[in-house]
Amino acid sequence: MTSPLHVRWLGKVPYREAFAVQRSLFEHSHEQHLLLLEHPHVFTYGPSADLNKNLKCVPSEVGADFVKVNRGGDITYHGPGQLVGYPILNLQPKHGGNAGPADTNDYVFRVEQLLIDSLTELGLSDVGRLAGYPGVWVGVAANAPRKICAIGVRLSRGRTMHGFAVNVETDLTYMREHIVPCGIAEYPVTSLREEGIESSLQEVSEVVARHVALAFANGQTARQDVAWYHRPEDLSAFSRGEGAGEPVRLISRLAQAGVGDGLKIEERKPDWLRPKVRLTEEVMETKKVVRDLGLVTVCEEAGCPNLSECWSDRTATFMVLGERCTRACGFCLVDTQKPEIPASDEPDRVAEAIQRMGLLHAVLTMVARDDLADGGMLHVAQCVTAIRKVSPLTRIETLISDVKGTDALDILLAVKPDVLNHNIETVARLQRAVRPSAGYARSLSVLARAKAADLTAKSGLIMGMGETLEEAEGTLVDLAGVGVDIVTIGQYLRPTTHHLPVARWVEPAEFDHLKKFGEALGISHVESSPLTRSSYHARQSAEEAEQKSIDTAVSLTRKPQPAHK
Repeated sequence: MTSPLHVRWLGKVPYREAFAVQRSLFEHSHEQHLLLLEHPHVFTYGPSADLNKNLKCVPSEVGADFVKVNRGGDITYHGPGQLVGYPILNLQPKHGGNAGPADTNDYVFRVEQLLIDSLTELGLSDVGRLAGYPGVWVGVAANAPRKICAIGVRLSRGRTMHGFAVNVETDLTYMREHIVPCGIAEYPVTSLREEGIESSLQEVSEVVARHVALAFANGQTARQDVAWYHRPEDLSAFSRGEGAGEPVRLISRLAQAGVGDGLKIEERKPDWLRPKVRLTEEVMETKKVVRDLGLVTVCEEAGCPNLSECWSDRTATFMVLGERCTRACGFCLVDTQKPEIPASDEPDRVAEAIQRMGLLHAVLTMVARDDLADGGMLHVAQCVTAIRKVSPLTRIETLISDVKGTDALDILLAVKPDVLNHNIETVARLQRAVRPSAGYARSLSVLARAKAADLTAKSGLIMGMGETLEEAEGTLVDLAGVGVDIVTIGQYLRPTTHHLPVARWVEPAEFDHLKKFGEALGISHVESSPLTRSSYHARQSAEEAEQKSIDTAVSLTRKPQPAHK
C-alpha cells in the first residue's frame, strides 16, 4: 500500500526555519512529505552561483535575507505571494530494484510536469518547458518565453530536498531589478497575476498539492493547514512582546478554526481527571528548599495536577527568568504582567537547590522573554553550566520558548543540555487561537535544530482544545519526522474563564492509542495520559529514550555487513 503524502500548509515561514524542518525530515523521516509555504523576502544561492554577475543589490538594503543552500542552481528569490513547495520524498532507483541512485533528471521532469498540469488547470495557456532551461515557462510556443516557476532540487540516497517556487502574485521587482534569477539574463520572469490569472495562493496550493500526490503517492494525501491569515497585526501589542496586555480572549479564533463553545468551566471533571494530593514529608521538604532559595517552580505557577506525585519523587521543574511571561497563550495560567530584569544570581540558586535535593534529573523551564535580545538563552545556559559545576551527574532538561526562531538558540545548544524540550502544544489548525505569538513551523524548526545538535529532543501536545484524533496523529507524524525522541500528551484543563474553553474530555483509551501510534512511528517514548504534563515522569522518559537510542546503535553495529568483492 502506498504511503500517503503528508501535506502541510505552514503559512509565512523564514527560510532558515523552513530549511531546518525540511533537512530534519530528509534525515529522520521515512514518510512522504510536502511542505507548502511562503517565505519573507530572501535570496538563496547554490555553491555554483556567480554572485559577482547575478547579484545586483545589497540584500539587507532591500529588506531581504541572504542564504547559501545545498542545491543546484544559481541565485534565486523567494517572497510573499509566491507558493514554495518542498517535497521530501523517497524515489525508486533509476534502474529498478532496491539499490542504486535515483534519476535526478527524471525527478526534475516529473516535477515540471505536475506544475505544468497544475497551471494549465488554473487556466494558464501556452505553459511548458524551454529546452536547456529547467523550470516552467509561459509563452514558449509564441516565441516569447517567460519563467513562472523555478525548480532547484537535491537528491541523496534516493530522498529529495528543496523543490519549486510558483510566482502567484509575487512582487517581481526583486527578480527584475535586484538579481539575475537563476543566472538567466536573456528571458524575463512573470507571475500568474501578471498573466491574468486571479487565483489565490490558497487555491494554487490546493491544485499543486493534488498533482504532487497524483505523481508520487497515487493521489493519497493527509493534509493539515495552519491558519491561512495569521498576520502580526492580528496580535495585541502584548502578544508581540511589546508590553502589558489584556486577558486572553481568543474564542473568535477558535470559531474561525471550526471549534464550538466547548464545555462550561463549572462542568464536573471525569473521575480520571481528579489527581490525588498527598502532602508527604518529601513534598514539604521540596517546598522548603524552593522557598529558602527564593525560587519559582512551574509546578505551582501553572497549577500542575501532578505536583504532589512529582515532589514526593523529589522531582521539581524550576521556572527561571522570573514568573512573568511576554506572551499570552490561550491555555496558560502564568502571569503576563511586564517582566522584571532577570536575577543574576538565579543560576547559582537553582544549582544549589538541585544539589540539596539530590536530583538525578533536573528540569528547567522558562517564561517567554521576547523583551530580551537573546530571548533569555544566555541565562538558561548559565543555569545549565552552574548545575553541572556542583552536580555533574545530574541530567539536565531545558523546556524553552521558540526564541522567535533566532540564532540565539545556538547559545543554549552550545552547552548541550541532555534534553531540549520545546512544546508544539496543539495541532496545526489551532495554532493561531491557542498560541498566537508562536508558530507550528517555528516549533518544528527548534526541535529540528536540537536534533542537528545531537541532543535528545522532546515536545508536548495538549488534547481537548478542539483537535481531532486524526490531527493529533498528524502532529505526531511531524514530530517523529523531525526526529523528536520524547513526546508528552495530556488533557487541557481550563485555568480561568479568561482562557480558552475545554472542547471535550478526552477518554483514557484515546491517550493509550496515541502512545502506541507515536511509538510505532519511531518516537522513543510517548508519555500519554489525561494528567500528563510536560515534565511528568521526565526522568523515566529520558532514561527510556536514552536506552532505546543505545539499543538501536548496538543493533546497527551487529547487522551483517555486505561482503566486498
